[in-house]
Amino acid sequence: MPPARRLPTRDLALIALFAALIAVLGLPGSFSLFGNAVPITAQSLGIMLCGAILGAKRGLLAVLTFCALVLAGLPLLAGGRGGLAVLASASAGYFVGFPLGAWVTGWLTEKMLPRYTVPVGLIANIVGGIAVVYAIGIPVQAWRTDTSGVVATLVASAVFLPGDLIKAVVATVIAKGVHAGYPTLGSDRTEPPSRIRSGR
Repeated sequence: MPPARRLPTRDLALIALFAALIAVLGLPGSFSLFGNAVPITAQSLGIMLCGAILGAKRGLLAVLTFCALVLAGLPLLAGGRGGLAVLASASAGYFVGFPLGAWVTGWLTEKMLPRYTVPVGLIANIVGGIAVVYAIGIPVQAWRTDTSGVVATLVASAVFLPGDLIKAVVATVIAKGVHAGYPTLGSDRTEPPSRIRSGR
């Protein structure tokens, strides 16, 4: 049986760095609009950045690392929340949707690399970082708050969507700059040494 493939040290460092980034984005705290049970935070920007910069696999692992630390009890979610109680809150669906959202964002991003374009990058962030997360978060929010799916969707659209669209733009601009300087950062694929040496 072949040995399991280990992640390179650089990948492990990037995964840890971006998990920490998500935590740092929670430091400003959170707030709620119109008494909504799900708070607004900057951490969804970190989810988009994980996928848009690291790609599918490493972006997913970074978010899973963050989520594991939260569930272990560390108060890393905005507002100092942490522990298994997070899974019983109205925002549980959004939390659970974070890893999948990062993976989808990364998968779509990898399809256009090494040439990262703003329009396609923005679509990737909107689909993965917003649509996928909402698809899981809204039904759970409706269930936990005992409201209809229609009401929960309208609330999410009015309260979360404007800010999340701004975050998607910010994540796209940042990712564009990063990929311009490090064109292979978002892909797990590396060129064979022979091709690198020959310049081909």
